[in-house]
Amino acid sequence: MRTTRALAVAVAAVGVVGLAAPAASAWADPTNIVAMPSVVPRGGHLTVTVDGSSCQSSGSKITSPAFPDTELRGIPGGSAVSATAIIHQHTRPGAYDITAHCGGKTLTRPAAFTVIHGGVRGGLGGSTHSGATGTDMAIGGALVAAAVVGGGVFWMRRRSENRV
Repeated sequence: MRTTRALAVAVAAVGVVGLAAPAASAWADPTNIVAMPSVVPRGGHLTVTVDGSSCQSSGSKITSPAFPDTELRGIPGGSAVSATAIIHQHTRPGAYDITAHCGGKTLTRPAAFTVIHGGVRGGLGGSTHSGATGTDMAIGGALVAAAVVGGGVFWMRRRSENRV
């Protein structure tokens, strides 16, 4: 008898949790904001993706002090939406928040992206503008010569071993 009661209580608890889960997930909608690239210059384009089915409704938008209010558009095959915003020319360098307004609900991602002054620093990857110097050429030539001599000696030794 006790086993039957315990089983009935367990089934009832699982039923309550199962019915409450969809309602709880609806309260958390929208769920995520992603900004790409994370570092953008003034006047640059920022693509923002927001997860949440409530963002599929018309009038959903993203806001930030760094760009004008931008309408979210659905992405086919899912509940995510995206928008491309253009950073204001007068925006000061620093980190900025993004707020998504979807179906009467809001979600803010603090420090979602960083605005920098000028272009993104890509670097030269170790290259130089002047090309190889005379010293670089001499070192490279010496290494090639050493490789040729070493290869010749190795080949000659192998050749003499085959005669024995």
